[in-house]
Amino acid sequence: MSEAPADKSRRTWIAITCGTGAVGGVAAAVPFISSWKPSARTRLAGAPVEVDIGRIEMEPGMRMIVQWRGKPVWIFRRTPEQLAALPGLDGRLRDPESTNADQTPEFARNGSRSIKPEVAVIVGICTHLGCSPSYVPELQPQAFDSQWQGGFYCPCHNSRFDLAGRVFQGVPAPSNLEVPPYHFVDDTHLIVGVAPEGAA
Repeated sequence: MSEAPADKSRRTWIAITCGTGAVGGVAAAVPFISSWKPSARTRLAGAPVEVDIGRIEMEPGMRMIVQWRGKPVWIFRRTPEQLAALPGLDGRLRDPESTNADQTPEFARNGSRSIKPEVAVIVGICTHLGCSPSYVPELQPQAFDSQWQGGFYCPCHNSRFDLAGRVFQGVPAPSNLEVPPYHFVDDTHLIVGVAPEGAA
């Protein structure tokens, strides 16, 4: 058997075809793989949010609303009278100790559910069906509660929460309002989305 001489033009053509195919495959794979990465807008949606609370430090009862991860976060200052009323509500609440770790980080498991008792930071979404409760800070009887001591009222299905975001007994909402991770940078600035250093 004699060996036929190699066809150099055929080998060249095969090499060019394979090389072009490989380049085309890489060119198609790069945008495909890049599409798996979250967009800049998505990354920003989950990013920590810095908030200047200087205005509410001077005005008790004022509430600020910021967006974090697509959720409204309420930041407000409680008066000494509002703070004094919180312990008296424990007997009417479903979870006065805030034992649910999904709703209350370790650093906020106290009577005010906050780092500084006078400054509350709470996600403003009802734990029943996701409505946004109304802010009713007045310590006076209301049509929905004759013993009202301030807090949040959800008009969707009549759930009620105190000014620490703790849910009352006998309402549809199953748990307290969520306290997001947050920490203070200084007396007038806080960052929502990052827990205090060393906190669980």
